[in-house]
Amino acid sequence: MKALLLVLALALPMTAQQRLVLIDEDASGPGGTNQMAMLALLRAPRVEVLGITTVTGDASSAEAVRHTLRLLEIIGRTDVPVVPGAAAPLVRTPEDTRLAAQLYGRATWLGAWGRPESKSMPEGEPSTKPAAEDAAHFLVRQVRSHPGNITIFAGGPLTNIALALAIEPNFAKLTSGIVLMGGSLNPRTDDPEFATSPRHEFNFWFDPEAAHKVLRAPWPRIDVTTVDASLQVPFNQSTLDAVARAESPAARYIAKYSKPESYMWDELAACALLDPSLITQSRVLYMDVDLSHGPSYGHTLTWSGQLKPDAPVRQVRAHVAVNAPRFYKFFVDLIARP
Repeated sequence: MKALLLVLALALPMTAQQRLVLIDEDASGPGGTNQMAMLALLRAPRVEVLGITTVTGDASSAEAVRHTLRLLEIIGRTDVPVVPGAAAPLVRTPEDTRLAAQLYGRATWLGAWGRPESKSMPEGEPSTKPAAEDAAHFLVRQVRSHPGNITIFAGGPLTNIALALAIEPNFAKLTSGIVLMGGSLNPRTDDPEFATSPRHEFNFWFDPEAAHKVLRAPWPRIDVTTVDASLQVPFNQSTLDAVARAESPAARYIAKYSKPESYMWDELAACALLDPSLITQSRVLYMDVDLSHGPSYGHTLTWSGQLKPDAPVRQVRAHVAVNAPRFYKFFVDLIARP
């Protein structure tokens, strides 16, 4: 009996250390940055993912639901609910975006608006169903149930989070903070998407009004993985090869459906949530989004404390540099865990 009590006593601190996370993603798939970021959080020790809400961004919310349900089936995590979210931004429309392109120039990436909704499911159709609830109310219900203990991970446009704030004015205060992939400051790159427009970033741009509301909410802490940091970790062949050598269902999924292209946008934000020491440089500054509906509509705005406006802008911790070798190893180790 004493031995049993000792085992239970040793187990209690581990339970107490469980980190509760809600994932909000524009979960295009199969494979790719959105799905791989979710895999990192789902595979992390001492992290409990309470649910995944989908939002239109890189893919439509409906398409994201199907890919996410199937991902969870493949890795044996159908215990995690998938909840459909916003089908469109708060204000921006495809028609407005087309007009803006004629006036101010085209955006490189339009996400779900740049292609017809895909009906193809290379990984197979899911047999499980999404939750019979909408994302915003699900998010509110979860933070009310676990006040002060949930971290929000937002890897896509912030529409669902803004709607949750509208439903529950204390939503932000009820969390332990928000971690998001978004914003761009001054990335060092010749990538044409950012070289001539360094303050443009898709998640903020796709729903500027939502990003504006979220960035001004009273979160206990706001961590933002910017384009500046993401461009330092391209998804390369050596990382894919390292994942492919592992035997976990998550590793097999990535090896089959992901391609070594683009950057590890959301994976970096997810891994920085798990191990902040991966980030080697951050800037603490005030951040907002341009809502002027001109050529910089949706661009990132930042100020120092001395230069910030009188408006109620909030401080964020903006990630701008990463230890790339440590990050790659950290990600591969998470995916390869038995």
